Amino acid sequence: MKLTTSLASRGTRTSSPAPTGGGAATDRTGADLSGPERVAALLQRQGVLAVLLLVVVIASFVYPTFATLDNARGVTVQASFLAVVALGMTLVIITGGIDLSVGSVFALGGVLAAWASQWGIVPALLVPLVVCGSIGLINGLLIARAGMAPFIVTLASLLGARGLLLALTDEGATTYLVPKDSAFATLGQGGIAGFGYPILVALVLFGVGGLVLQRTSFGQTLFAVGGSSDAATLMGLPVARAKVMVYLLSGLLAGFAGAVNAARLSSGVTIIGTGMELDAIAAVVIGGTLLVGGAGSVSGTLWGVLLLAVIQNLINQIGSLNSSYQSVVSGGFLILVVVTQRYLSRSRSTV
Repeated sequence: MKLTTSLASRGTRTSSPAPTGGGAATDRTGADLSGPERVAALLQRQGVLAVLLLVVVIASFVYPTFATLDNARGVTVQASFLAVVALGMTLVIITGGIDLSVGSVFALGGVLAAWASQWGIVPALLVPLVVCGSIGLINGLLIARAGMAPFIVTLASLLGARGLLLALTDEGATTYLVPKDSAFATLGQGGIAGFGYPILVALVLFGVGGLVLQRTSFGQTLFAVGGSSDAATLMGLPVARAKVMVYLLSGLLAGFAGAVNAARLSSGVTIIGTGMELDAIAAVVIGGTLLVGGAGSVSGTLWGVLLLAVIQNLINQIGSLNSSYQSVVSGGFLILVVVTQRYLSRSRSTV
C-alpha cells in the first residue's frame, strides 16, 4: 500500500501538464518551478478569486445596496445549493468525467424530500440520498465497469431522473409540502448569527472535500486517474473504484442539495434544476479545474460559484436587465477561462 500511494503521488505530479492547486498531488514543489511557471500556476489557482474580489469592490461602490449584510446573506444562501452540486461535479471532472444528470437529480431530491418529510427529518433526508445516490452509483458502474461514455450515461440519467420526478408528481400537477415548524423545515430556513444553515452546511462540505483531495490517498488517486487513466492502472491504482465513487458522491450531493432546497422552499418544486448541470460545470471550470481532468481544487469551485451568484445579483441590482443576461455573462466567462487555461498550459509546458 505504501508503494502504491507513493507511485500515485509521483505519477500525478507528472501526468497533468497544468496543475491548478488541487493539492500536493498535483503540484511540483515551489523550488522546481521557474518564475513564469509560478505566475502561470498562481493565475490558474487564484485568478477567479482576484476577479471575484474586483467585481465585489466595484459593485460595492456603484450600488450601495450591494454591500449590505442582508444582500450578502441572500447571495450566499442562493449560491449554497449550486455550490454543493458543483462540489460533486468537481470530483467528477478531476477524474476526466462529466455528470449531466445533477440538475434533474437535484429536482428529484427535492420532491422526494418534501414527500417524505411528513414522517420526519430522517426520512426526508434518507429517501433522497438513497434514490439519488443509487442514480449516481448506476452512472459510475456503467462508466467505470461497462466502459460507456460519461456524456451518454449521464444524459440518460438526466432524462430518467426528470421522468421519475414527473411520474411522482402527476406530470407536475401534485406539489408535496413540507410541514411548517418541522425540524426539516428548520434545516432550510433556520440559521446561526443570521446566516442560514444551507451556507454552513455548504462550507462544511467544502472543507471536507478539500481535505479529501489534498490529504488522502483517495484524492491523489482522483488526480492520477484524471491525468492518465492508463498510467494510473499500470501503477496499480483502483481506477474503476475511484470513478464509481465520484459519480456516487455526485448523486448524493445533488440529492442532498435538492432536499435542503425543498426545506427552504417548504415544498418540492418540480420545475427547478433545469440547466443546473451547466451552471455547475461553468462554476467548476471558471474555478480553474481542467475539463480534461487531472487538476483542480474545491476552493476554486467555491469562488466560481460565488462569482456567478454575484453576477446574477448585479443583474438584479441593475434592474433594466433580465436574468437571461446571466447566461450570456457566464458563457463569456467560461470561454475566457478555457482559453486562458489552454494558454497557461502551453506556456508552462514550454518553459
